[in-house]
Amino acid sequence: MSQTSIERLREYLAQLPPQAQALLMREFERALERGQDTAVATLVLEQLRNIVRKTEADEAAPPRTDDLSRLLFQVLEPFLVEAGTPIRVGQIRRSSLQPIWQWLGRDGAPDKVNEFEALLSRLPADNAGQVEALALRLQAVAADAIFELTGPGGGDKSRALARVGPPNVIEDLYSVGAILQVREAIATVNERLPRFLRTFGDPQIASVTSALNIPALQTPQMLPFALSMVVQRMTAPWQIIRLAIKIAASDDEIRVAATPYGVAVTIALHDLSCVAAILRMDIKRGHFDNVADNLKTLHDGVRGLRTELDLRNDSAWGKQLTSIRADISNALQSEIDSVPGRVRRILRQRPEKDIPPGARVDSTEVEEAVALIDFVATCRNYASELAINEVTLRTYSDLQQYVERSTEQLVQSLRAADHKVRTYRQQQVQAAIRFCQVLFGDDYASLMSRAAENALTGERKSSRAG
Repeated sequence: MSQTSIERLREYLAQLPPQAQALLMREFERALERGQDTAVATLVLEQLRNIVRKTEADEAAPPRTDDLSRLLFQVLEPFLVEAGTPIRVGQIRRSSLQPIWQWLGRDGAPDKVNEFEALLSRLPADNAGQVEALALRLQAVAADAIFELTGPGGGDKSRALARVGPPNVIEDLYSVGAILQVREAIATVNERLPRFLRTFGDPQIASVTSALNIPALQTPQMLPFALSMVVQRMTAPWQIIRLAIKIAASDDEIRVAATPYGVAVTIALHDLSCVAAILRMDIKRGHFDNVADNLKTLHDGVRGLRTELDLRNDSAWGKQLTSIRADISNALQSEIDSVPGRVRRILRQRPEKDIPPGARVDSTEVEEAVALIDFVATCRNYASELAINEVTLRTYSDLQQYVERSTEQLVQSLRAADHKVRTYRQQQVQAAIRFCQVLFGDDYASLMSRAAENALTGERKSSRAG
């Protein structure tokens, strides 16, 4: 990047509000942790940190409450889910953090929070060692305060718990305390685990099992969080079930469920259910950009669970997997059934007397139909496992026959089309050629495009000859 571009970037970042700067820093720090866009993230972070340092040097900064909260909860980042996302074991709602932080400052440990705020305000921003030590002390204090409230003891604690927040926040409170208590074990696992798990065969399973072999993480409370860390690094998250199968030394679901690692199957099923929900929503909204990826994830996950685990149809896991397949099948079948009608509305060769002057083919509707045809073509690759084999094959065959026949008829109609409707016929032909491109490939689409050009040229020559 040129010096001028860097200066413009610095000027832009400097005029952002401090909260926006902090948010950007957090997002780019996460991008670096994931190994994504490292060059861009490093550049932007460097500029942001320089701006923050200069601001703090120019004026006495107020207590950095937002930074203190971030330091406290940074160990929770791998387990946070956004609002509206169904939560499972091994996850915490991000929306619960603010009420918990407010409770700590008000009731949980107000003196300590104030003390840490004062300490943080005096620390230089680039002194990572002291900041990290402060974070560890703060996390220990917060964990003690949470367990004092949630742990066994005399008296009715319901009123004190109610002051923390609504039931979902209280539900997350104990998990937050548990993670803060084992923060060092979490950090150790984070360092031991491979950054990416593209395959999950025996060598990788052995490596992960060794990394997770920390007593503090082997409890029923903490194991789901440890497994969540593994899942986030997997190219195919459903393969987490292989860890449970290995521990059980069996693919029988009863033996797998009897081990603590049986929760891995629950995690895999929940995450597949979430992908299915996203797929349904994308289809409903007409967003097909991620459909192919989600279909592959679902196909591979469903097939993996069905083939690698001996699931019973009447068990809880078996019923959940059956429900996921049924939901996917219903959502896909409904959309697949609608595609031929969408295509026919565009290509239907109406009599010229029924075409009003100035009629046009809606280009947006054409592109939507193209996306739907491509959607049906994609579904063919995963039809069998997702229980949509019959409807997909039938619909795709019908589309091929109809589009091929209609394209030839529309090309022929250009030869004798009245000049009043010629533009509309040309647009229909162009739409048909777009459909041919998806259904038959570029070569056939180019052939029909040349045929359409010849039809128009022949019609014009014939008119001049007359």
